[in-house]
Parts: sequence; structure tokens; C-alpha cells
Amino acid sequence: MTYTPTQTLTVDQFITQYGDDARYELADGELIDMEPTGPHETVGGKLATHIGMAITQANHPWFIPRTCLIQPFADIATARRPDVVVLDETALANEPLWQRQPVITLGHSIKLVVEVVSSNWETDYARKVEEYALFGIPEYWIVDYRGLGGVAFIGKPKQPTFTVCQLEGDEYNQRQYRLGAAISSALLPNLQLRLDDILPLY
Repeated sequence: MTYTPTQTLTVDQFITQYGDDARYELADGELIDMEPTGPHETVGGKLATHIGMAITQANHPWFIPRTCLIQPFADIATARRPDVVVLDETALANEPLWQRQPVITLGHSIKLVVEVVSSNWETDYARKVEEYALFGIPEYWIVDYRGLGGVAFIGKPKQPTFTVCQLEGDEYNQRQYRLGAAISSALLPNLQLRLDDILPLY
């Protein structure tokens, strides 16, 4: 049997071939299947609605794009596609690619990223925590609505967990919330949200 190595892609190649396909993102040149499901999209959609209402009430010049790629490092072939992204519209004039394609390359353009955990939970809890912190994103939320994450990340017994990562210096301070608990966000102090509010009904 002959081993055929996986073909690696540059960010430009990825954007050209998969830029409009929400199923994939790129990590170190490797195509990653995001494994979206109906319930996963339900949670992401409900969460985006709550975030959008809080943004509107606070009258921030922020918005949630329908589609968006994040290129955190110029020298690494990685392009992330978070489940929810909150952008600062006042910062987009400085984004070199935004006028032509929905790609963010500057961390200060982003106020918040949200990842809804799938079976590939390791990336959300480990690598993306590091990437988004180094990129300077003020808040990162990890929504593990099925309690899939490892015990080292969500404790024992494993249960649905909502993690708010708040940037302090170049690292995130993490706070976890379980079912029934009111979630607190320094970025959106007027947010009224519990993990229960965004769970699928089925």
C-alpha cells in the first residue's frame, strides 16, 4: 500500500476553493471538516440572536456577519470560521481584504468569537484558546451544549458547559457556567442569557 500525503493548501487557495463553504476551515494548510449538524446550527443561531439583541440595546457599532473567515497569522496557513463572530464596523476600514472578501486579518476588528463544540472538541478548548488570545480577541465563548469536552476542561461529571474566556494581557481568564446559571460577559454586561436558553428543543 502506498501512502499519499494530504495535500496542503495556502490560505488563498482555501478561500478560492472553500471560502463560501461553511463546512470547512483551514489549520496549518490542512482542510478541516467542521462537522456541522442541525442541533449545532440551532445553538449557534439562538446564540447569535441573543448577542445581536444585546449589541442593539447597547447601541454598539458592532454586527454579526453572515459569513466570515479569520486569518490569525500571516505566516501560518490557518483560516478559522467561528460559529459566531462579532465585528467592530468602525475598524473594518483598516482590514486589507474586507472590501473584496469577508476575511479578517487584524485582531482588533473582532470583539467576540463563539465556537459551538462538536466531536472535535480538542481544538476549541486548546488550540483556539491560544490562537484567539494571541490574536487579541477580547472574549471567546466555548459552548459545549452536549458536555463533550474532556474532563480536564469541563470537570467531572461531564455536563453541558458554557465557558467565557476573557482576555487579560495575552492570555484568557476562563469562567464556566452550567445549566441554570446566568452567564456574565464583560463585553456585553447587559446580556441576559443562560445555557438553557440556547439548547435545542428536540
